[in-house]
Amino acid sequence: MSLDVSPALLAQAERGEVDEAAFVDCVKNSLPYAWEMVSSLVARLQVDGGDFADNQTPPPDEQARGQLLRALASDAIRGALERHFGVRLAFQNCHRVAVFPLDASADERLERFTSVRGQLLNQSPVLRDC
Repeated sequence: MSLDVSPALLAQAERGEVDEAAFVDCVKNSLPYAWEMVSSLVARLQVDGGDFADNQTPPPDEQARGQLLRALASDAIRGALERHFGVRLAFQNCHRVAVFPLDASADERLERFTSVRGQLLNQSPVLRDC
């Protein structure tokens, strides 16, 4: 299971609409490595500015790597993180997470980052089994 869902949150989902803040809190508590990665990149983007902020350091272990994969492979989790932090997320090679501002100023850089060319240029034998 990728999220530790409380009985109250599960009951809310069974009744209908879920409060997104409660869902985001569930993600924060269930996937702390992924949460910290995204929140630290958002902070770096806000402080440093620029087109984007990214992480190029592999996670410390498979549990952390799994958290990133679960957070960014789930449309619901990824979308909730983007709305909560007010950014667009991009992901490469099981660990390279990037955050981009919502405004059009970073569109070209986001397109390059998420392109086939960008993916190929980000390959490394070290990352073969990630």
